[in-house]
Amino acid sequence: MKRRDFMMAGTVAASGALLLQGMSEVAHARGAEPRRAATSPSAQTKVAAPGGQVSVTTPNGTTLPWQYLKGVKVGHLIAAPLQHEFAPGLKGECWGYNGRTIGPTIEAVEGDRVRIYVTNHLPEPTSLHWHGVLLPNGMDGVAGLTQKAIAPGDTFKYEFTFTRPGTFMYHPHYDEMTQMALGMVGMIVVHPRAPHGPHVDRDFVLMTHEWKIRAGASRPDPGAMLDFNVLTFNSKAYPGTEPLVVERGERVRIRLGNLSAMDHHPIHLHGYYFNVTATDGGYIPPAGQWPETTVLVPVGSTRTIEFVADVPGDWAMHCHMTHHVMNQMGHDVPVMLGADAKRISRRVRAVVPAYMAMGENGMGEMGDMGMPIPPNSIPMVGGKGPFGTIDMGGMFTILKVRDDARSEDGTGWHRHPEGSVATSASATDLAADSIDPSRKAGEQG
Repeated sequence: MKRRDFMMAGTVAASGALLLQGMSEVAHARGAEPRRAATSPSAQTKVAAPGGQVSVTTPNGTTLPWQYLKGVKVGHLIAAPLQHEFAPGLKGECWGYNGRTIGPTIEAVEGDRVRIYVTNHLPEPTSLHWHGVLLPNGMDGVAGLTQKAIAPGDTFKYEFTFTRPGTFMYHPHYDEMTQMALGMVGMIVVHPRAPHGPHVDRDFVLMTHEWKIRAGASRPDPGAMLDFNVLTFNSKAYPGTEPLVVERGERVRIRLGNLSAMDHHPIHLHGYYFNVTATDGGYIPPAGQWPETTVLVPVGSTRTIEFVADVPGDWAMHCHMTHHVMNQMGHDVPVMLGADAKRISRRVRAVVPAYMAMGENGMGEMGDMGMPIPPNSIPMVGGKGPFGTIDMGGMFTILKVRDDARSEDGTGWHRHPEGSVATSASATDLAADSIDPSRKAGEQG
């Protein structure tokens, strides 16, 4: 190894060691799993639209309240800086609406006339665009093109009618790179006057997003284009994401939006296949719907999926881009897999006594290694599950299907029937099926 390459590998690895040490202490301090208020089953029983259509639930979020004045629904969004917790151990200096990111979900019914005031408490101008909503050009919210920008301290009024149902989004159209990167995004749900398809019992909205927050920092980097290291559902990274608790036999709808800067997200649900029933272009008639287990949600788009939750369990739901289910992972490191790092370790410890070689046997156990990390960071941190560490983070959540959802607060785990959990094979099992674990891989038939 050249001296320059050796020093680079040693420096990067040592930095990684310092970054990762102490993870187990941090996880232990947080407890086995942070207690989160689960998506309330009772809240789902509220009727929001004709035909018994239930109100939407925004896990880790809320819904914009309305005033009803002379036949118009009136709401108020306040754009301002805020401090946001992505997951236990990581807080960020963000921008958002009404004190949160994502902003409150705007829920209405086809034909509703709405008047929404937008107050700007940011240090720069802003605007608000109603992404996917058909409305008069002057209400479209593109600063400089369809309106003046909303100056700091000013309040603008938007008024229009939701003429078609669907799942849409909202975000600024002024300095989009900065404002959206700092969290100024939200979802819009417009229920149809006449319901489409079978009755839905649970209706969730999940906004996918990506951020770059350097370990130890708190300000997301709005200039990031590639190396995003915090991936979220509704601005939360696992283990900070609330589970989706549903009752066995219920029909479930999940509305997915994507206002990430650069990346599409293939969202995979374990244990089920579902039908893609809508895009931000509208409802898909039954003849045009298709079954999937993974749905790709492109940047600037929404996708709606539906299924019947007929198999109980704790089912993972996550982006299937592998780096999108890891928390604050650094990517600028040399390949250590398969390396004999003992000689390197001895030499680096002369300079960095706490150095520990890592990655030569894989990275799955790094969250439990117990290395120090900078304050306000969660590199490689996952959650605690019933069988050990869940080493995924980021854009990951859990669908919890229960026989009685009302008795579940989201912190419990599925009780598996006897004999239904994969375990270490016994010698009797191996002999009965003529399995020889000592055989080398190349010898298998």
